[in-house]
Amino acid sequence: MKLLVIEDETGLRESIRDYFTDAGNICETVSDYPAALQKINVYRYDCIILDITLPQGNGLDILQSLKQSRFPDGVLIISAKNSLDDRLQGLDLGADDYLAKPFHLSELRARVMAIVRRKSFDGNHLIVFNEIQMDILAKSVTVNQQTLKLTKKEYALLLYFVANKGKVISKNALAEHLWGDEIDLSDNFDFIYSHIKNVRKKLIDAGSKDYIQSAYGMGYKFTDG
Repeated sequence: MKLLVIEDETGLRESIRDYFTDAGNICETVSDYPAALQKINVYRYDCIILDITLPQGNGLDILQSLKQSRFPDGVLIISAKNSLDDRLQGLDLGADDYLAKPFHLSELRARVMAIVRRKSFDGNHLIVFNEIQMDILAKSVTVNQQTLKLTKKEYALLLYFVANKGKVISKNALAEHLWGDEIDLSDNFDFIYSHIKNVRKKLIDAGSKDYIQSAYGMGYKFTDG
C-alpha cells in the first residue's frame, strides 16, 4: 500500500510510519495543514490517515478538498475528538472510517486494509485474475496453485498491475507507487524495467500467460486481450 500520514504529534506519526514501512508499504508523512494540502494535490495514495486537529488548519478541510477534487484516495480519520458530532461530520464529508485515539497499531492496520480492499477489490482479500491468485492479507501469490516467490517490490508491482488491469500505467506512476515521492523521477527507468522483467519471467515460468504489455511511449498495461 502507499499511504500518507497527516499527523502533528511526532511520536505517533513516526510510530505509524515505522509500523507500515516495516510491513513493506510506502508510508509518507506530513505534520501540518499546508504540507498536507500540497501532498494531496500532487500525489495519490491508497489510503490517507488524517488527524482532524492540525497546525495552521483543520483536517476536515483537507478531506473536503479531496472530495471536491474527486480524488479516489481512501481516508481514515484519527482524532482524540471522539464526540458523535465530529465522527458524523467526518463521515458526512466522505471519510471511509474514523478511529479514536488512543488505538493499537494493529487495529489501525486492519482498518486501513479494509478501506483499501473495499475501494480496490470490492472488499475481497483474495484477488483472482485468470490463473493468478493473490492473497493481500497473506501477501502471497499463486499461479495454477503453485506458490510464486516474489520480492516485496515485485509483489507490490504485480498487485498494482492487477488492481489497474486494462489501464495504461505510466512509468512515472509505477515509480511513484513503488518508491514514493522521494524517488528521482528522471528519464532513467532501468529499475522499473528490471522489476517488470523479473515479474514477467516468474509468472511465465510458473505457467502464466504474459499479461504485461508495453504501451509504446506511454507505459505498460496488464491485460489478457
